Amino acid sequence: MDQEFKLFVGLANPGDKYIQTRHNAGSWVLEKLASVHNITLKNETKFYGLTGQIIVNNKRIHLLIPTTFMNLSGKAIAALVEFYQINIEEIMIAHDDLDLNPGIVKFKKGGSHGGHNGLRDIINKLNNKEFYRLRIGIGRPKERNKVSNYVLSKASDSEQHLLGLVINESVQIIHVLLKDGLSKAQNYLRSFKIE
Repeated sequence: MDQEFKLFVGLANPGDKYIQTRHNAGSWVLEKLASVHNITLKNETKFYGLTGQIIVNNKRIHLLIPTTFMNLSGKAIAALVEFYQINIEEIMIAHDDLDLNPGIVKFKKGGSHGGHNGLRDIINKLNNKEFYRLRIGIGRPKERNKVSNYVLSKASDSEQHLLGLVINESVQIIHVLLKDGLSKAQNYLRSFKIE
């Protein structure tokens, strides 16, 4: 039996000033997924985030965009996971990734936080790192000391175009994942190239 998923999370910082920043790339995937399914994500205070549900192949999937700041993302995820009794391996978290260039998206299971404050808090709050990740490439600034400003700023027009294509493709990948399973989604992702 292939891997089942019950929760998709898109990481972000809350507030208008962060909406278009690179660090919010994970939330863009969830917003697009909700839009494709004609779902309005609603603020749910007990889950510290925007939530909704979609049905794919007669299976209910929870959607969550934490409305905490990025470095407190685990608080929202832990609350929802505990309430619905979701297993760690049934979670997929979409997030920005400095180690991948814009235009690249990859799956990963487990591993370290890689310096990502959202992932760091999630691992700490869940006391487990074996959740799945959908890594959205945003590239890395040339100078190490500029990472914080880089992730909290808007991508260039050319990068934004690539990110838009990746977000659309990520939603397609999620549908393959939910309908046909992880191995087919990984094969689909391997063949994905932005020309």
